[in-house]
Amino acid sequence: MKIVLATSNKGKLREFKQMCQADILPYQELLGDIEIEETEDSFKGNAILKAQEIYDKLAKQHDEKYIVVADDSGLVVEALGREPGIYSARYAGEGVSDEANMDKLINNLTQKSLTSSKAHYTCAIAVVSCYGVYCVHGWIYGTVNTLPNGNQGFGYDPLFTPDGYHQTMAQMSRELKSTISHRARALKLAKPIVEMLQRY
Repeated sequence: MKIVLATSNKGKLREFKQMCQADILPYQELLGDIEIEETEDSFKGNAILKAQEIYDKLAKQHDEKYIVVADDSGLVVEALGREPGIYSARYAGEGVSDEANMDKLINNLTQKSLTSSKAHYTCAIAVVSCYGVYCVHGWIYGTVNTLPNGNQGFGYDPLFTPDGYHQTMAQMSRELKSTISHRARALKLAKPIVEMLQRY
């Protein structure tokens, strides 16, 4: 069965391919551009919603069997009442840049006279196929700072320093990030599920 990733985020697609060491198709290659509205109130709910919607569309239009993988991930900042949370990708508005989202987070911390806060990244990965729905989670804990550092990664990586490290996620090599990130930890749990489904 072919593996399809239900995301239009090029950074996520690159990370998934690197971590899984497998051929993964972005859904656009099979379905074109589709707007999926994230209407659930949790990372798990949104990950399953995205994977299920793409799977249902593929099942209607193609005879092949597919495994659809989707993630919903984001940053939770303690000092901001757990913002941005499920709104991480659209914290400063729909379709905005990573820089705009970071600027809003920095501004909100600054308004509280803070230069840092405890925070964590979380990632829910949903796997949908004709054999059912699975969902796993990964987390990484650390600190966000109001001074961005590094140009690797994407999202809030320049602001986030994991516990036990002196570099932000955006300063780390891809190799290191791919072993410790929230997405890497979730993928480690999702990978055997995908491999199991491929054997059927």
